[in-house]
This record gives sequence, structure tokens and C-alpha cells, in this order.
Amino acid sequence: MQIADFRRRQTPLYGHRMNLGRLTPLKTTGRRAMAAAPAAMAVTVAVMGVAMSASSTPRPDIDRTAEAVARATGGDLGPDGLAAVTARMDAGQLAIARRHDPVLGLPELYGLTPGWESLTLGGKPSLDQGAVGVAAQQLNAAMPNAYGALQPARPFVFRPADEASRKRALRCLTQAVYYEAALEPTEGQEGVAQVVLNRVRDSNYPASVCGVVYQGAERTTGCQFSFTCDGSLARGPVRWAWDRAERVAARALNGYVSERVGTATHYHADYVHPWWSPSLAKITQVGAHIFYRWKGAAGETAAFVTAYSGREPSIDEARFAQSRVLLATAADSVEAALDGAKSGELRTVEIDGQTRVVGIASLGGRRQAGKDEIAAINERLKAFETGAVANVTVTAPPPAGVTPMAVEEVGKPQG
Repeated sequence: MQIADFRRRQTPLYGHRMNLGRLTPLKTTGRRAMAAAPAAMAVTVAVMGVAMSASSTPRPDIDRTAEAVARATGGDLGPDGLAAVTARMDAGQLAIARRHDPVLGLPELYGLTPGWESLTLGGKPSLDQGAVGVAAQQLNAAMPNAYGALQPARPFVFRPADEASRKRALRCLTQAVYYEAALEPTEGQEGVAQVVLNRVRDSNYPASVCGVVYQGAERTTGCQFSFTCDGSLARGPVRWAWDRAERVAARALNGYVSERVGTATHYHADYVHPWWSPSLAKITQVGAHIFYRWKGAAGETAAFVTAYSGREPSIDEARFAQSRVLLATAADSVEAALDGAKSGELRTVEIDGQTRVVGIASLGGRRQAGKDEIAAINERLKAFETGAVANVTVTAPPPAGVTPMAVEEVGKPQG
């Protein structure tokens, strides 16, 4: 027994067979693991590739800029941190940064003479209004719209402090729409209202509706809206046109935005070409008005951040209605005042204890006819009323260098 046991222990074949029998389940598991190994290896390689590609992608510049600012300021975004950042800038970099800062709201002058936007007595002032009529229309048409000038405006947040301020704001805005664009299309009236509300939110102008509309009206020259200083307020409004303007004004105060003009702060009629128009960015023309905005960051949407004050000043409309009226002296008689009115001269006289304005007052933005033109019109009207139209011929002399030619009218009725 001892020899047999010794032989079994020393025989490797017998022991090998016994081990293979026990390892059969392990061999099956190993084969399955080997079969699944390529798939697992592919997944591992894919994950490693994604990780490597992610680590090799260049970071955006904004991340590096943010880190640089954080290191320079030490996490302080107050005045000390701003001083730490600007200390590393040269004069050019600092000027560019300030130019594009919407909080500062600096106008883009681009080399214009300081004080160009206001008429001062520092030198000899020029009261030239520029080209008018057809020449002005040609110049305005030749000036293209500035690329990218149209920027969206935010809805106006109208929160008056009291009911009186609400009524004053509505009346002032209605006056601006009526006297500036009474006969304009609805989009043109909406553009005028948008300009007024844009100025309310512009730091260069008062923070109230009436303050913007009547800005400069107390001065002899310099009123922002001509109807506040040319006597137009002395003429009573037409009811249907006033109601139409009031609806446009109320809609604008309730948050309506004119998409055609955006952030426009200036406009003028197309039959004039003011000297300041090339200094601004032309947006578009709506009806007879051409709209402009500030150049650069001052005309962007983010620049209009001034909050509405909520309180409207009390406007003495009677005083502003007479600001351009020639007052009659005590020695002037009613007959003399009426004679002056026939020639187109405005006077305020007292008749039977009541004050009357006699003469002709033109609406803001409209050219007043001269004496010769009025005489020619009256002559033609008189001839029309008497039936002698054919005997009245008003022919303007031809310009120098132009040869007049006879024109034969074809199809003219005879008798």
C-alpha cells in the first residue's frame, strides 16, 4: 500500500488528468473572456481617444482672458480691481475700452470739433440751415443708410409718480407727434414718438417726456422741437388729427416699439439737409422724415439705460405759444396790427379787452410763404373767382443761360 501510494503520487500523468477534469469550467470561462476582450479593448481605446482629444483642444480666448483678469484683480471687481486692470493698458487700449463702455455713454465724435452738437457764442455762429427743397432731397437720397445702424430699442417703462405726471407726459408726447408729424403715416408718427422716448433714456437729455419735448424752448434759438418755439402752439389742433396722434402716443408709452427707427435720437424732414446729418448714422426714411442715431456705442441698445424720472414738469404752454410772437406796443392801434397781419407779420393785440393773435403762424418744419408768393397766389385766386383764368399768366423768368422754347399743347379744349 505504501508503494502504490508512492507511485500514484509520483506519476504525473495521473495527477494531470485529475487536474484537467477539475479545470473544465475554468477553461470555458476563459474562452468567453478571450472572446469578449477585443470589444472591451475597443471601448477602452475609444474612451482614451476622447480624453486625449479633449485635452488637446485649445481653450477659447475668453477663458484665458477671464483668468488673466481674475489674476490681475485678485477677484475684486470694484474700483480697485478696475484700477489694477487699467494700469496695464496703454493710452490707445484705454481709449478703445472707454469708447465701447455702455455705462459711460460717450458719443462717437471721430475727430469732430468739440461742441459741434450745440450752437455757442464762442465764435461767429453760422445760422445756415443748409440745402433746402429739391437740392436737399437729392443730398439726402445720395446719403446711404449706415450699415448696421438699425438697432432694436427696449420697450419704454412708463411709471409716473402720480396721475398729473401721467397726463402731462401723454399730452407732451401727443403734442410732439401732432405738430411734428400730423399728416405723416402711422409708422412716421410712431418714429417721432420713439425718438422722444429714446431721448428720455439717453443721458444727454432730460429724463422726462415733457423735459425732452420742451428742451431749449425758453431760449431764442436752440429748441429741440421747432413747434415749441415758433408759435405753432398758438394754433388750435384739429380734433381728428389730435385723436390720432394721442393714440400713437399712448401706445408708445405703454411699451410699443417702432421697429423701423430703433434707437434713433434725431430726425429731420427730407426737404432740408441740416449741417449735423453727416455726423450721425443714418437709419432709414419713413414718410417725409429721415431718422438718425448716435455713432458707435452711444447709439447701441445698451447705451439707453437712464431711468424715467416719473415726474413731469409743469409746462406753461401759453408762454411758449407766444415765445416767437411780436408783441404790440401800447401805441399800436388795432388797424395797424391788422395791416401788419395782411403782410404776414404776427402780432398779439388786445381787442375789446381780449387778447388776440393776428397774422400767419406756420407749423414747425414748414416754410412760410413770402410776400411775393402770397401776392401771386392771391392774384390767381382772384382771377379764378372772376372767371378770367385765361387772362392771368404767371411766368417765371428762365434761369441764366437757359433758352426759352414755345410749347404746343396737344388736345387742349377749344372755346
